[in-house]
Amino acid sequence: MTQRKGEKPTISIQEHMAIDVCPGPIQPIKQISDYFPRYPRGLPPTAGRTLPPVQPPSVFHAGRFSRTVGSQRDAQREMEPGQNFGASTLPCDDVSVTLRISFPVANSRLLLICLSSVFTATLGTLDFSLLYDQENNALHCTINKAKGLKPMDHNGLSDPYVKLHLLPGASKANKLRTKTLRNTLNPVWSETLTYYGITDEDMVRKTLRISVCDEDKFRHNEFIGETRIPLKKLKPNQTKNFYNCLEKQLPVNKTEDKSLEERGRIMISLKYNTQKSCLVVGIVRCAHLAAMDANGFSDPYVKTYLKPDENKKSKHKTAVKKKTLNPEFNEEFSYDIKYADLTKKTLEVTVWDYDIGKSNDFIGGVSLGINANGERLKHWFDCLKNKDKKIERWHTLTNELPGSAYND
Repeated sequence: MTQRKGEKPTISIQEHMAIDVCPGPIQPIKQISDYFPRYPRGLPPTAGRTLPPVQPPSVFHAGRFSRTVGSQRDAQREMEPGQNFGASTLPCDDVSVTLRISFPVANSRLLLICLSSVFTATLGTLDFSLLYDQENNALHCTINKAKGLKPMDHNGLSDPYVKLHLLPGASKANKLRTKTLRNTLNPVWSETLTYYGITDEDMVRKTLRISVCDEDKFRHNEFIGETRIPLKKLKPNQTKNFYNCLEKQLPVNKTEDKSLEERGRIMISLKYNTQKSCLVVGIVRCAHLAAMDANGFSDPYVKTYLKPDENKKSKHKTAVKKKTLNPEFNEEFSYDIKYADLTKKTLEVTVWDYDIGKSNDFIGGVSLGINANGERLKHWFDCLKNKDKKIERWHTLTNELPGSAYND
């Protein structure tokens, strides 16, 4: 075929397909991961792109963990395709681990990928202790420290804090939180947060949710990890220490929360003064009150009545506490009454949310007297049996207005 001057050479399709064809077996196409290999934390970067044959037993020093994983028999077994290690199979102790695993050369890369996904997915560990003070109906939560938290900020660090919720019924009423520590993945708080008004019934059915979050000034705070402790695991008046791995956020059963929703708790003290012939009623504090305002809080105050009240002079009212769901009042009121007449009386205590320009909202109430039952009846009888002695008790508020049958 002759070619004229200035013309480009033409190549037939047959000649084009035959160019640069090398005889021999077809070689696999290299992936970009072969040029930029990733190694799990703790392995030396000089391992190279191609891994050498692994001789049993193969030892991989990986991370800051402890325990030999698997028996010798399991270690010599070939790993099946698709098999991997879950994060739950590795402990989170604060010492180094040696994984003794033997795999054929073909699966060694898969092993490294599995280990890499395990160690890079850790959210950190949390060191804390819990103490249930049965006599004072208090749950003391001491948040000690955390280690190895997941970095959440651009500088590779976090601004962590811890918040607590009691489940069911997680809300602002029972949320507690620590201070925020800046630019650290190993914070040390050493803070004690206390829940008041915790009864033996709460210790049986409630769970403490402990969450670690990263605080951001210009956007929403970010969740790092959480752990949950059923309170039934605690023994009264005994401190129990925990060192738990943080887990991903678990869903909260909102339907269960609503069915077990409470209006709050109130601590009341009763004392009959024989010298002055009067009943002294103390409104000590409230805890976990229901939020009645749009800001998620309430402006609570307490009213007390001694019924029946023919002269309508038994009403007493505490001061209003602004924007709180756990107010402390520490106020006392006295009712001049003969000791023998106490068996005919009922003490009604109601908690209200103060609103300006509209009617106040009812939060909850409780009645104490011979017509009551349970702890309310027991509290009233203890007051009658122990003259001149102050008896304090926590009571659960109900959403029914006490004394609705009485004329106010």
